[in-house]
Amino acid sequence: MYESFQKYLSKELDEIKNAGLYKDERVITSPQSAAITVKGGNEVLNFCANNYLGLSDNKRLIEAAKRALDRRGFGMSSVRFICGTQDLHKELEKKIAEFFGTEDTILYAACFDANGGVFEPLLGEQDAIISDSLNHASIIDGVRLCKAQRYRYANADMAELEECLKKAQDKRFRLIVTDGVFSMDGNVAPVDRIYELAAKYNAMVMVDESHSAGVVGQTGRGVTELYNLRGKIEIITGTLGKAFGGAIGGFTTGRKEIIAMLRQRSRPYLFSNSIPPMVAAAGIEMFNMMAQTNELQERLHRNTEYFVEKMQQSGFDIKPTQSAICAVMLYDAPLSQKMAAKLLEEGIYVVGFYYPVVPKGEARIRVQLSAGHTREQLDKAVAAFVKVGRELKVI
Repeated sequence: MYESFQKYLSKELDEIKNAGLYKDERVITSPQSAAITVKGGNEVLNFCANNYLGLSDNKRLIEAAKRALDRRGFGMSSVRFICGTQDLHKELEKKIAEFFGTEDTILYAACFDANGGVFEPLLGEQDAIISDSLNHASIIDGVRLCKAQRYRYANADMAELEECLKKAQDKRFRLIVTDGVFSMDGNVAPVDRIYELAAKYNAMVMVDESHSAGVVGQTGRGVTELYNLRGKIEIITGTLGKAFGGAIGGFTTGRKEIIAMLRQRSRPYLFSNSIPPMVAAAGIEMFNMMAQTNELQERLHRNTEYFVEKMQQSGFDIKPTQSAICAVMLYDAPLSQKMAAKLLEEGIYVVGFYYPVVPKGEARIRVQLSAGHTREQLDKAVAAFVKVGRELKVI
């Protein structure tokens, strides 16, 4: 059987390569940072990591992880309800709840697991899930595992959302689900208006804060802070793998009864190992840092505003953004690959995105800013974009 399957796979892979859409993995031989070393020894500036606060190589977090290795060991070798819960896990869950102004938190190996494990334990055939069309793949997959009736509205389209809510009024429970920041465009969901519609039509709200926590809001507490809704959203999911240190680990935080039910029935929680003690310890230290100062958030906001302004002045087509994501629109998939390759030659590490990650005809280079970037590094990136953009007749 595999012989015929192998031929099929080889043909499909060749077609991807011939279309200029094959994804190659670039190898990094240094810590994740604003400047990184790639295989071959070249140092480049990194503008495509989710390292929004520049904490991936932060010495304070590294030291916290080292202490935990000595005191709590390498791994748990168990799931939480058997013998996989340490004091560090409980402390981190408390810190996350305090940060978002929620009642309780449950940890997962990744936010993909958090989103994959949140719907099925809570909702059934009598219920409705109403989801934004640009929600992350993990939300889409999680919804598929649930038997609730599914509705979808166009990205941030409140008129369509209201129509979905009207259609779902005969359902027992209704849950509106949205990303806080949409990862490909960088726009922030209108959670204030979503909350108003939820109240009007007796629905609950879930927000994935993966790309907004640590970034959006005056102190980086995400979209609920931005819209003055802290503590009012029923379910928030998020990750430790982006702004919060960039390691691994996800979470769901919200109403205590929801979290309690997830501990009893959420399959990714019940059947996956606990996150390593060193990751939990570094996470605790990170939240301690964020409680002490807003310096990193303020620096990130300044860097983002500066970069976007310079790129727009240079003539690039930039999607409106309220986050640290800057989508440089190219529309043509092979062009996005070619431009990313040429930018790497100029010492700028970025990646082109194209279908199926984004809609057909919407190819772009997604630039992600960090508090770790210096003004000189931002200027170098803009200069490289201008040079390559002119060469490829993008500007």
